Formats: sequence, structure tokens, C-alpha cells
Amino acid sequence: MRNLLASVALAVFATATASATAQAETKLTIATVNNGQMIQMQKLTSVFEAANPDIKVSWVTLEENLLRQRVTTDIATKAGQFDIITIGSYEVPIWGKKSWLLSLNDFPADYDVDDLIPPIRSGLTVDGKLYAAPFYGESSMVFYRTDLMKKAGLNMPDAPTWAFIGTAADKMTDKANGIYGICLRGKAGWGENMAFLSTMNNSFGGSWFDMNWRPQFNQAGWKTTLTTYLDLMKRDGPPGASSNGFNETLALFQSGKCGIWIDATVAASFIYDAKQSKVATKTGVALAPDTGLGKRANWLWAWSLAIPASTKNADAAKKFVAWATSKSYINLVQAKFGVGNAPPGTRTSLYRDANYSKQPFAKMTLESINRADPSRPTVNPVPYVGVQYVAIPEFQGIGTEVGEQFAAALAGKISADEALKNAQELTEKTMKQAGYLK
Repeated sequence: MRNLLASVALAVFATATASATAQAETKLTIATVNNGQMIQMQKLTSVFEAANPDIKVSWVTLEENLLRQRVTTDIATKAGQFDIITIGSYEVPIWGKKSWLLSLNDFPADYDVDDLIPPIRSGLTVDGKLYAAPFYGESSMVFYRTDLMKKAGLNMPDAPTWAFIGTAADKMTDKANGIYGICLRGKAGWGENMAFLSTMNNSFGGSWFDMNWRPQFNQAGWKTTLTTYLDLMKRDGPPGASSNGFNETLALFQSGKCGIWIDATVAASFIYDAKQSKVATKTGVALAPDTGLGKRANWLWAWSLAIPASTKNADAAKKFVAWATSKSYINLVQAKFGVGNAPPGTRTSLYRDANYSKQPFAKMTLESINRADPSRPTVNPVPYVGVQYVAIPEFQGIGTEVGEQFAAALAGKISADEALKNAQELTEKTMKQAGYLK
């Protein structure tokens, strides 16, 4: 009888202990984009959980446009679905000012905030407070096939013009053998085709708005930009380009189907990885193109981890964010996936590392990031900041609507002139409703 009572007591104790452990366990739900660096982070989650056995991590991984919709809805309604969200340099200043995000100024000293690359850190700071930690930072640059460039009898300059890009793309195109001279984003979205086209427009002397917030789609800058883009893609681009975003164009380049690709610097680690890319030893990089007007077609962006003010797990969320954006995490990625696969563009110390600085893309990535100037993104003065976006709340909707018009033009559904006319009218309507225009 005594043994039976002892067994029962032990069972009750074990059940109570398990229950207490379950109650003590914190579950973090993280929303992120389906880019390669984020997939790597998910693969390393077990390392964080092993060091923090009281925290379990659950991932919601979404395509870029859908991620933005879900996260924006969740944080604006304070629904609290996510404890950590992956957002960009556009959202952080706006949401930080609205007190939708928690400040990260209480990170431990060994996090070394001062090591963050200044332009990246500045874009995530509001009134002296850091509201998001950069997971990776990027600009954009030219990736090109060195073998196809040699075959064409050309040498890519470190700082090419759009005229040179057009000439090179023409000469490298061999559609009969599945080689396209150039691959560019065409998928509609303010962070998809419009990220590329906005910077291209900057380099052609255009802007989204003038100093009085009048849309500029009826001006020469946008007309030249869009017609140049459409002509180039028609002559030398792949079929179905209006469905291609970052991931699709990356896959095309990695598989050897593109001569030139102008896109995010972060793609370099995947392109130069022989395990993932057929052109790892046949790729060169250059600065994004210009037209001699003083602005290049390169953007500035950081995919960052932020904590919604609505979370009930702030302490655990800060632990994860600090871990995933730390120097030690970068070292972990390099040990697991290779030196060149470190999340780029966030920490100065990475570019001082002797092994990483030998990567063929490291110097050009850092130079591209440092050349981007969100405070002066265009040739002529404008009332906004942001290189490939306009840092106002209305831009998310405007950028997507305009992106749909330009994607339709790329697909041949409407003409360039129709797309520009529609873009002008749609943007004017929104800006009037929002009170920018009378």
C-alpha cells in the first residue's frame, strides 16, 4: 500500500512538473519573407531553442507582397498574431512614430549597436531609438556573366551607364539557346517591380513627386524610364517577365539563363555559391547603372526584425531578435553554410573580416550601400526621403497600384503611355484624398 501511494505521489509530482514546464514555455510566432537568408535563419532555430529551452519558435513564411499585407493588417489592428515581424526600412520609421513597435534600445551592451553600418542603422532609428534590428542590409548592383561578356567582346566597367547595359544585353542575347541578355523584375508590387523602376527613374532624372507633391508620371523622367525598360525587356528579356520578382529572377540567373541581372546585393551569396548556382565562377559585379546625371539606380534597404507593441512575449522576443542579428549569429551562419553566406550589409565588422573581405562581391556591396542617400534620392529636390520608396503611409497603396499598371504594360496588355496616364490619375486621386493636393 505504501509503495502504491508513493507511486501515485510520484506520478502526481511528474504531472505537476510537466504542467509547470508547459506553462513556463513561451511560444514566439515570427512572420518572415521567403528569401534565402530567412530560410537559413529558420534552419538555425534549433540552436536558439537549445540555448533557451523555455522558448519555442513558430514560423509563418510568406511571399513578399503577402507578408506585407498580413503584417500591416495585424499591427494596425493590434491583433497580436505575431511576436516578431520581418519588415523593411520603409515601415520602421512610420510605425515607430505611431508607437506600433517596441524600442530595442535596451539590448545588452555586447550586442554592439555601434557596429551597425550607419546608413542602415539610421533608417531604423526614430528620435534616437532603434525600432528594428537589421537581419541583412542591401543596395542593388549589376550581376553579369563574365563568359558571355567576353564572348560579346566587351568589358563591364565598374560604374556602367544604361547605354552600355543596353548594348551588352543586345550582344549577349541568344534566345534560340535560352540565353536572355537581361533579366529584371516585372512582378507588380511597391517592393517588387517598383523598387527597381523607382531607382531606375532616379538615375534618369525623374521622381515620384515634385516639391508640391504633384505626381510626375506625365514628365520626361518616367516616360524615358518606362519606355527604356520595356524596350530592353522586349528585345533581351525572358518570356513571362511580368510574373518575375526577386526570387524568380534570381533562379533564372543562377541557372545560367541571364547575361545581366540588376537587383539586390544580397543575392551575391547565393549566386557565388557553387552548391546553388551554375554560374558561381562566371559572375562579375558592378555598380548599378546611371545616365551621367549624378544618381545611380541603386536602392537602400534592410530586412529587419521588429517587435509589435501588441506582443505579450516582449522579453523572449527581444532575446530572439538580439540573437538573430548579432555578431555571433553571423559567425554561426559562416560556420554552417560558408563564409560568403553571412547575412550581409548590417555590420561594419563583417567587412573588416579578412576572410569575408576576400569574397568577390563584398567590396561592391558595401560601396553600393554607402552610395545610396535616402535624404537626397533624386537629381532634383523632392519633399520626401527614401530611395526606392516614398516614406509616407500612402506609398504602400500607391506603389502597388502603379506597379500593376507597369506590369500590365510589360505583359503587353496596355501601352507605356496608357500605363503612365493611369499611374498619374491614380496617384493624383490618392494624394488629393490624403490632403497632399488641393
